[in-house]
Amino acid sequence: MLLNGSQIVVECLVEQGVDTVFGYPGGAILNIYDELYKNQDRIHHILTAHEQGASHAADGYARSTGKVGVCMATSGPGATNLVTGIATAYMDSSPIVAITCNVPTPLLGRDSFQEIDITGITMPITKHNFMVHKVEDLAATIREAFIIAKSGRPGPVLIDIPKEVTANQTEFEPLKNLSEASIELSKGKDNLRRVFNASVPSDEEIAAAAQIINSAKRPVIYAGGGIIISEAAEKLKDLAVKADIPVSESMMARSAFPSSNALNLGMVGMHGTKASNMAVTESDLVLALGARFSDRVISDAKRFAENSRVFQIDVDPAEINKNIPVAGSLVGDVGAILERLLPLINKNDHAEWKSQIEEWKKVYPAIYDEHPSDSINPKFLCECVHKIAGDDAFVTTEVGEHQLWVAQHYPFEKPRTFITSGGLGTMGFGTGAAIGAQFANPKRRVVHIAGDGSFRMNCNELATIGHYKLPIVIVVVNNGTLGNVRLWQRVFYGKRYSATTLDFGPDWVSLAAAYGIKGYKANSEVEFEKVFKEALDSGEAAVIDAKVGIDEPVLPMVPGGKPIFAQVMNLGD
Repeated sequence: MLLNGSQIVVECLVEQGVDTVFGYPGGAILNIYDELYKNQDRIHHILTAHEQGASHAADGYARSTGKVGVCMATSGPGATNLVTGIATAYMDSSPIVAITCNVPTPLLGRDSFQEIDITGITMPITKHNFMVHKVEDLAATIREAFIIAKSGRPGPVLIDIPKEVTANQTEFEPLKNLSEASIELSKGKDNLRRVFNASVPSDEEIAAAAQIINSAKRPVIYAGGGIIISEAAEKLKDLAVKADIPVSESMMARSAFPSSNALNLGMVGMHGTKASNMAVTESDLVLALGARFSDRVISDAKRFAENSRVFQIDVDPAEINKNIPVAGSLVGDVGAILERLLPLINKNDHAEWKSQIEEWKKVYPAIYDEHPSDSINPKFLCECVHKIAGDDAFVTTEVGEHQLWVAQHYPFEKPRTFITSGGLGTMGFGTGAAIGAQFANPKRRVVHIAGDGSFRMNCNELATIGHYKLPIVIVVVNNGTLGNVRLWQRVFYGKRYSATTLDFGPDWVSLAAAYGIKGYKANSEVEFEKVFKEALDSGEAAVIDAKVGIDEPVLPMVPGGKPIFAQVMNLGD
């Protein structure tokens, strides 16, 4: 059939099972938006307040479902406003496809109005990007983009389309089924071929790995975000229980292993628990599953698990030996590898090792037990939200102290229920991500826990939440400061609080009201529990201004460059 480029974009998105796209229109992309208007019954377009919100929404959609999220923007500033969201998805291996349109081809390279080299800008922060110069190449490019985004280690892909390509016509051949989307990579695309050919370890390699696990006396699993990406949470649980191995989690793995399980040690690294950090330090085997040994986890690389054997399983060969030298490794999908490993793992009982770990679990910062009555204990806040919202609720965060409190204290039970920016640490991420998660999961609740510093960056997305009547409950952890930076200023910079005190507006309740959203204030734990339950039970959007002390610290913490066992447990340490 004869279709123009805009029609081909819509048809290819429908082929890929896309039902929702997030975006913001502009001149260069008008042809596509006109086609979206004609196909409202097939694809739901969500108009965000800002393109960055659209990119984060696509990311939240992807993280909450495992599907590819899609966002769109026009040329120039529309495209560059997607960059932070694309980089966020890249750092956390989240599959999104970003579609931008550029000025017509004859105007490229002439500093034309709203022209930008978006493929050049995004080259370092995408798995791959494309500029489509001919309409005849458009369908194949879109199909290839989706395969790249979700194959192997997932990540973002950008497609840039000059405006005339969206209007030009060509013959379009629909796919009969998605299996036909398998692409015969052309000569010259060797850099992409590895995306489609995931490694498969041999039976001998699997057996050798099983022997290493079976022989360990003090093993610990270091679980990373790859567990969630590969849908391997149940297999992780099966391995841990069968082999009786405690589990430490990176921030991106929080929700991969049930908090209620006695083998869960909590987060590892800079703000990890005493039990998690000491277990890694004193272990004789660190089994890293879908984890990349971030600097926030390992801190002093030379002292990280220095007396332990490290064995790494990851889909990306580039991660092996990148940050930590390993004694052994398997390259491939962690879920598929665990499925082959499990039958070879012995049922074990590490009673003496677990007894030592139970002693470490008792070591906890006293500050979370001793707390003034005229503000809210962050630990209480996290536990209260979970008690009322339940295991099925998605929790999104911004970045800062509130994010770390959630990672430390929220008792996650189900995978994909924690959505946060880990690698890039993007303030302003969570509001858009909450929107994406809510659209992807309309029958489940979404609670967005935000810091007052981060939330002001993208609070304009309250317009999106209000317009689409999304029942997202936003808890603004209001401590009147950029708390994580202030903590470092307090401990390492002589209490010189340079540009971190937020002793000015807005009034969050009034701001919420401006968007037609109910606002609440809570200055104590009793008030918070009452208003949060009321907000959640209302089934509508809400903003809760929750007062937290300005000097409420995130503890434990590891000072920069120190080994992870050198934790500060109290600020008097």
